[in-house]
Amino acid sequence: MKTSIRILLVVAFIAGATWLAAQVATTAAKQSGLEERLAQALKLYPEADVDKNGTLSVDEALKYLEAHPELKALLATKSKKGGPSTSKPGEFTTPATSGLPPGPRVFVCAHSFMIFTATMLPKMAEAAGIGYQDAGRQMIGGSRTIQHWEVPDDKNLAKRVLREGSVDVLTLSPHMLLPDEGIDHFTKLGLEKNPKLRVLVQASWPARDGNLTGEFRNSMRNDATVESLRKMREMQREKWNTQLEAQVTALNTSAGKEAVFIVPVGDAVFALRERIIEGKAPGITKQADLFKDDLGHPMPPMSVLVTYCHFAAIYQRSPVGLPVPAALKDAPQAAELNALLQELAWEAVTRYPMSGVKAEAGKPSA
Repeated sequence: MKTSIRILLVVAFIAGATWLAAQVATTAAKQSGLEERLAQALKLYPEADVDKNGTLSVDEALKYLEAHPELKALLATKSKKGGPSTSKPGEFTTPATSGLPPGPRVFVCAHSFMIFTATMLPKMAEAAGIGYQDAGRQMIGGSRTIQHWEVPDDKNLAKRVLREGSVDVLTLSPHMLLPDEGIDHFTKLGLEKNPKLRVLVQASWPARDGNLTGEFRNSMRNDATVESLRKMREMQREKWNTQLEAQVTALNTSAGKEAVFIVPVGDAVFALRERIIEGKAPGITKQADLFKDDLGHPMPPMSVLVTYCHFAAIYQRSPVGLPVPAALKDAPQAAELNALLQELAWEAVTRYPMSGVKAEAGKPSA
């Protein structure tokens, strides 16, 4: 394998199993930067260090990538030098949309714990009889929202479409560090051009189950009990959710109306894990089966659950009754599992006041 290709593969791995953020030059300076990125990747994926010598080599990174085909597939994603991964508005709206009543124009601005919703939402909307209007997507792996804001204007699709007033719903996914000034900036820009804009901010599940230091393995998630999950949820709420709620409340006060809402996907994920522990999740017996890796990237059932939460928040209606999505077609007891995911998503969103969705507003989909 040529050196340049090997480096590209490693960069894909280092990007946190998300997207290629840039092309890699073969200069000595870039090689030094690669070593720094390998060191950072080792902290996220310590299991890739096969010989346990405390250093992640190119070969170890490649072997880890080969063992995780879902990461390798991301190499096919197109990227622009020096900027985020973006799409053209309308690129992911399928032909079936043209014959359906149009829904709001949706722009997804995300990190890897949310970007998959942009791919799953169109089919869900169409199955519900809604024409999905794709305003575009923008992705930066492991990002805070402020990192999206700081992308240069000539490469910043999110800013461009907001300035054009061509977005009705903007979805954002902040990282751990709050407050995130990017949420404020995008909201203010969007409302200037479209006063009816709704901004939906994802409240994610905790990476590494909240274990930010020390050893943690995905398999350790199987040891969680209902009681320990409740304590983890409470810790997440106290240390993170309350800060996000305070920021959103201040933004809405400044706007003079409710324009920014929170999508409580973390609550839905915790609820699903509790069902697994109780033996009430069709086809899923282990909590670790919801996650691709130690960090916490989602497997298909969890991706579908999160996307159903966004569906409910965007369209103000229940996902209950929608057909089994393609991501679950090969799952054991797919129909039963799909029904549970829909119910958990709707329950999480309607029980959370800052989602802006009320249970009586959404009737089950046909």
